[in-house]
Amino acid sequence: MARGRTIAIASVATVVAVGAAGGGAWYVLHTRGTPAETAQQFAAAWQAGDERAMTATLATPQSLAAYGQQRKALGVASTKVRLGQVTEGDGRARIPYTATLELKNLGPWSYEGQIDLVVKDRAWKVDWKPSTLYPSMAAGAEFSVKTNWPQRAAITDADGDRIDTGTVGGSVQQLVGYLDKATKKDVAKLGPFYRTGQAIGRGGLQETFQKQLAGTPTTEIRLGDKTLQTIKGTDGEGVRTSLDPRAQAAAVTAVKDIDKPTSLVAIRPSTGEVIAMVNNRGGFNRALDGRYPPGSTFKAVTAIGLLKAGLSPQSRVTCPMYATVGGLKVRNSDKEQFGSLSFLDAFAYSCNTTFAPLAEQKLSPDKLLDAAESVGFNTPLTIGVPATKASFPKAKSGAELAAESFGQARITASPLSIASVAAAIADGTWRPPTLVPSMKQKAKERPLPEKVTSGLHQMMAAVVTKGTAKSAGLPSGTHGKTGTAEFGTGEKLDTHAWFMGFRNDVAFAVVVEGGGGGGSVAAPVAATFLKAL
Repeated sequence: MARGRTIAIASVATVVAVGAAGGGAWYVLHTRGTPAETAQQFAAAWQAGDERAMTATLATPQSLAAYGQQRKALGVASTKVRLGQVTEGDGRARIPYTATLELKNLGPWSYEGQIDLVVKDRAWKVDWKPSTLYPSMAAGAEFSVKTNWPQRAAITDADGDRIDTGTVGGSVQQLVGYLDKATKKDVAKLGPFYRTGQAIGRGGLQETFQKQLAGTPTTEIRLGDKTLQTIKGTDGEGVRTSLDPRAQAAAVTAVKDIDKPTSLVAIRPSTGEVIAMVNNRGGFNRALDGRYPPGSTFKAVTAIGLLKAGLSPQSRVTCPMYATVGGLKVRNSDKEQFGSLSFLDAFAYSCNTTFAPLAEQKLSPDKLLDAAESVGFNTPLTIGVPATKASFPKAKSGAELAAESFGQARITASPLSIASVAAAIADGTWRPPTLVPSMKQKAKERPLPEKVTSGLHQMMAAVVTKGTAKSAGLPSGTHGKTGTAEFGTGEKLDTHAWFMGFRNDVAFAVVVEGGGGGGSVAAPVAATFLKAL
């Protein structure tokens, strides 16, 4: 025990002796923390953009607004600070750092600096001055950028010809968009290298691909009137669309003289590429954003489910004048009836009183939903410009299932979506439609069963050769389906006229808003289009 007490006394004596020996040792024993720890706290707060936490580490409290000014002026998306080795002596220390700022639209910019530290109130603190932020920075100096933009790249059709000159037709202009002056809101979104009043894309492809088309500017990073570094810009990259000028011209010819709002979309079934898109009225883009009940064009989707369930085009079915399903009384157009007939003929004559009972007997809300989603319903579209997805809510009753079987109830679709249904049937695989082939698609391709594809080919051919589109003047080899979709409220409802189909490697959909009958109004528009091709 005595030995232990002797050691303790000796230890205390040693501490006192060291304390008396020199001022440097006093700092070692009486200063909280280390310069490295304080510098790490400061650097971590800098990286987080937390000026309050940075201020807490300072020897002399002062404004650190320069950090915020740097972030805003240079468009700093993130900051990384890597500290070097501490050099310390006589109550002072310094730590070199490398700061790497990720600049929006430009990429990383790195520079080296130094953090000075001093002991104050028995703790290591940052001895901050403007040069702590940047070595040559003086009080009051501010960061800025000076930019020189490259020439904007072009938007072209499938042949490589420009379609962004402002001289193209109105429907193409709806897809392309236009150039407009940037607002403060635009600058906040796009980045600090843009300026208010600068030309930017507005609407359509010009807006979707703004950054790709604009490229990046050659940019001088400046502090006060001094250029710190020049970052070389990159040229814009053009956007090549899938629009076929011949198909587009044919589509314009088909719709231009129709006296009601009319839209036509054509797709290449083998790829899903949109080759034509027209609206004969300006403003609202009905072809891509219209939300119409698809009417009897949807019978092709119901037929997918029924063929999968075991029916064939030759299966015997009935087409009475009326049928009641789930309490809903269903009738055919003009109260037609055909008695006993093949499933192919019921499709060709567009018998509502065939499809509603078959949906009840052979399908369920889930099975009809599966059929609809196999050809793109409820799937968000990524075509390069805004486009409304086709909507198919699952039926909540037998009556709703019956109405859905012939394209009524709550189903809505655009001509683009119905054209993609026709393309899926033509090729045997649903592909997400696209206007810009280089775009990466989120939606996956969905193959249809072979018996479904072959069966529908027979049935859609019959629509043209002997069914509801027989008198439309469609060229040989056309497969199609008419649609007369009721809308509105009241005892006597108005109807949209639809026709969708395919011929060779061209699938299409036409809608004439409030046009009446699909066979008599929309199908002739498709005939004009196909003949013009």
